[in-house]
Amino acid sequence: MNRLLLLGTGGIAGTHVEDFAKIPECEIVACVDLLPGKAEAFAARHKIAQHFESLEAAIAWDGFDAAINATPDGAHKATTLAILAAGKHVFCEKPLAPNHADALAMTEAAEAAGVVNMVNLTYRNSPALQQARAMVQAGEIGELRHVEAAYRQSWLVSKAWGDWRTMDQWLWRLSTGHGSTGVLGDVGIHILDLASFGAADDFASLQAELVTFPKADGERIGDYVLDANDSVAMTARFRKGALATIVATRYATGHTNDLSLTLHGTLGALRVETDGQASRLTASLGADVEPARWRELAPPPVPRNARRFADALTSGVNGDPTFRRAADMQRLIDAAFESAASGCRIAID
Repeated sequence: MNRLLLLGTGGIAGTHVEDFAKIPECEIVACVDLLPGKAEAFAARHKIAQHFESLEAAIAWDGFDAAINATPDGAHKATTLAILAAGKHVFCEKPLAPNHADALAMTEAAEAAGVVNMVNLTYRNSPALQQARAMVQAGEIGELRHVEAAYRQSWLVSKAWGDWRTMDQWLWRLSTGHGSTGVLGDVGIHILDLASFGAADDFASLQAELVTFPKADGERIGDYVLDANDSVAMTARFRKGALATIVATRYATGHTNDLSLTLHGTLGALRVETDGQASRLTASLGADVEPARWRELAPPPVPRNARRFADALTSGVNGDPTFRRAADMQRLIDAAFESAASGCRIAID
């Protein structure tokens, strides 16, 4: 039995409890939260045996084999390094860190420790994405020429997820002073991973533009200065030559949380659509290419990230997506910020 420590009891923690409850060889045996009483209440609600109000206390207890790091983004580095120093495996929420240097330091520490290290890039759970990648790798759409990737949210023009004007959980995402790096830092890792994983290729260069739209009088609400980016658009080149157009925005009116990826090749095309729950794969292949017909395909089920982490714990072979993959995506995010500031195309090392 793999004994898991859940670090952080915020909104995403409940999803981790649900996912790992479906895996017989894993059990969440303890949870940690710094806010007094929060870990105790969470443990009682989810029937978790132990609870702590500091990571240090949990490490001293030492009754776990691996940790799920569901802390806020800015806390990932310090908490993960402490867990790694204790010789424990780590399943970390995205982004791994706010910048590439920190993400790389975490990656190198995990690899030096020889432990399983994975990041919860949730859209890897999409059967459509996994099947599209396999078809690209098999040459079914020929040589890849153009990639279109988009992450569309609309919570700045909709109350589908609550009113951002009055709710701290959304307001902080609009304010750099409260730790936000805008839509690029928040969901950029997802759309960049979706594009490059689906294309089965790495980025060679990119150029980005970031926009912050007016939202309130004086561009602030209370203590929140609304200065984080709301939309990003970029062009990129893949190492094998394909051109990509990539967008992410919170102003996609009519879309709650929709991701799309279209892969255009010399012999055909594939389109992946997902909202994080359901996904759909359509294709224009063979005789359908000339009349531009698209047909829906039925990808086989794929294991979720939690299942892949459990398999890695059992086998001792690290699963994907790894810390290094997340660090590579953070390098792209850093490059996009650099490009937007300089107005230049940035080569990716």
